[in-house]
Amino acid sequence: MALMFPRLARNFARNGYYPTDEITLERSLQALIPSTTGRMRIFDPCAGEGVAIAEAAHALGRDQVDALAVEYDQQRAEHARTLLDRVLHSDLMDTMISRQSFGLLWLNPPYGDLVADHSGASQYQGNGRRRLEKLFYQRSLPLLQYGGVLVLIVPHYVLDDELSGWLCNHFTDLRIYAAADPTFKQVVIFGVRVRRQDLARPREVTQVRDRLQAIGTGQEVAEELPATWPWEPYAVVPTTNELEHFYRITLEPEQFSAEIQRLKGLWPDFTLHFGQAGIQPRPPVKELSRWHLALALAAGAIAGVVTSRSGRVLVLKGDTYKDKVRKTEFTEDEDGNVSEVRILTDRFVPIIRAWEMTSSSPNFGRVLTISSSTSAYDISAGDETRLWIITEADRSVTTVLLPEDY
Repeated sequence: MALMFPRLARNFARNGYYPTDEITLERSLQALIPSTTGRMRIFDPCAGEGVAIAEAAHALGRDQVDALAVEYDQQRAEHARTLLDRVLHSDLMDTMISRQSFGLLWLNPPYGDLVADHSGASQYQGNGRRRLEKLFYQRSLPLLQYGGVLVLIVPHYVLDDELSGWLCNHFTDLRIYAAADPTFKQVVIFGVRVRRQDLARPREVTQVRDRLQAIGTGQEVAEELPATWPWEPYAVVPTTNELEHFYRITLEPEQFSAEIQRLKGLWPDFTLHFGQAGIQPRPPVKELSRWHLALALAAGAIAGVVTSRSGRVLVLKGDTYKDKVRKTEFTEDEDGNVSEVRILTDRFVPIIRAWEMTSSSPNFGRVLTISSSTSAYDISAGDETRLWIITEADRSVTTVLLPEDY
């Protein structure tokens, strides 16, 4: 599958898009072989239309490979979704991806100097020239598992002392070749990620680093990627870690709309939270204590229109207020001295405001206060609790409601 027509290469470059040419891709894939056993997972953090990583998946055996990618451009991301297993439309710096989850990292990052307002500028760690290629390398490296294969495609002049040192500190079996199409002055670098203690001898590492720097400065020209791979191919190892995280941190408006359509918000539970007015509440298991009554009043559970069996209609609104109970204690010591201790204890008193709406009542239209006072409980007959209705005008008792009325 052709990735790019040569006559369109410069137009792509003007838009910041540098796809790998077809010949370079075909020759690079010759350097890769699948692992003997196990399922592989490969990743392209700057996938473009997804053709390069899709071709890599087919070369390794499509049935045994999970191909994932990230692409910043929306149209290219949509095209990549038709070829790959999972694609994020996002900037790589705005993603959350599990570390050491991929056996192959195909990295052809955007080219250019890193500007201060780039989303990942604060994530860059280095003292050399601040380049996008180096930023994407830093962000992508932790995603490759140890023993995984790197295919890095960058302009040769990016290989300064800093990037060359990073490559030599993180990879072994490094090989560098010039791309078949010289339009973008690209080089293709192969390597296997290893731990620092597993690197080759310091002298060999220094020789590789010096060669990379020489190619970067133009003192040495990398030989062209061979049409037939002359060395032992790089084996893409099976994945050992689960991909727990693979998502974008922030959402574009289109993505947010798609998530809303997928999750439906709270609409599936609408009847659970609303439309309950017509349902008759069940009575409590036992008579409410003062504490339970106060909580029900404060929560507004005791409110609305109440009609008794006798036909009396009240509009109720519950409330509570805090009062203090004064208690005085006298103690006498051995010498006969008497001391007085005054104790103030907070208590919550429930109050129900009632609007009398019984047409035959002499208090029709008046606002009443239903108070469960201490004296009301004290004079209750047996286990029956009486609620006193007290008028707002003179605070005189006008009616006593018995439990059998409500």
